[in-house]
Amino acid sequence: QRPGMESGGALNGSAAAGRFAAAGTAALGALMALLIAVTVAGNALVMLAFVADSSLRTQNNFFLLNLAISDFLVGAFCIPLYVPYVLTGRWIFGRSLCKLWLVVDYLLCTSSVFNIVLISYDRFLSVTRAVAYRAQQGNTRQAVLKMVMVWVLAFLLYGPAIISWEYISGQSIIPSGECYAEFFYNWYFLMTASTLEFFTPFISVMFFNLSIYLNIQKRTKMRLDVLHEPPLPAWMPKTCWKRTSFWLLWINSAVNPVLYPLCHSSFRRAFIKLLCPKKLKVQPHYLSCWQT
Repeated sequence: QRPGMESGGALNGSAAAGRFAAAGTAALGALMALLIAVTVAGNALVMLAFVADSSLRTQNNFFLLNLAISDFLVGAFCIPLYVPYVLTGRWIFGRSLCKLWLVVDYLLCTSSVFNIVLISYDRFLSVTRAVAYRAQQGNTRQAVLKMVMVWVLAFLLYGPAIISWEYISGQSIIPSGECYAEFFYNWYFLMTASTLEFFTPFISVMFFNLSIYLNIQKRTKMRLDVLHEPPLPAWMPKTCWKRTSFWLLWINSAVNPVLYPLCHSSFRRAFIKLLCPKKLKVQPHYLSCWQT
């Protein structure tokens, strides 16, 4: 074998690995850009429909609006700031913006989960206590109060800890160029937060949906075709999965407009009016996943 053959092969292998890494980075960037576009567009459409169509402004639809707001902000703020971090492996925006990003990201993802619980609870009341529920449909003040409570509770779960942890402990454990919560390795905090963010909401939604199913089955003796339940992995607490959980929670924000508003005939009619006002005629008795 001639001298230099080994080094030439190594250089060729290194170049091929570099091209492969560059292609992978480009593909990941494209996927994240697509995720941002779908999340922002889908949830923006829900908000626009709510503003444009006054018939949508019922109490239960206010909760869908609240969900759309949190999911829209995930796509407009949280994911874009994460893109350079995941592509380069370094946080380039400084400590202050890191802390702000963490507070907002945890707030939005947690509020999204709590909003789903609120929507499920609202559907539970509409089925199991229909008369009292209909009587309260005009009380938007109560709906707004519940919406505000979702944001307050979502902030209190992680916000104070993210902001003050390093000051209480007396030091920061986050290396330069990294961005994650100071409590990431504190088992007791993670178990408490995970119980409140994941286990309690998941059990609550399962109970509400099962109660709805049994109630409708008892009254109509018909099978309920779709129970709107986000996939279990999408609710796994982000402190347990780190990067994987970021993706699952953010994909959940992109999927929510399909799982919830698009399964309401009233929202679908509003979407068609916004997107195709002249070309499509709305069918008044179009089937929906949830009858509204």
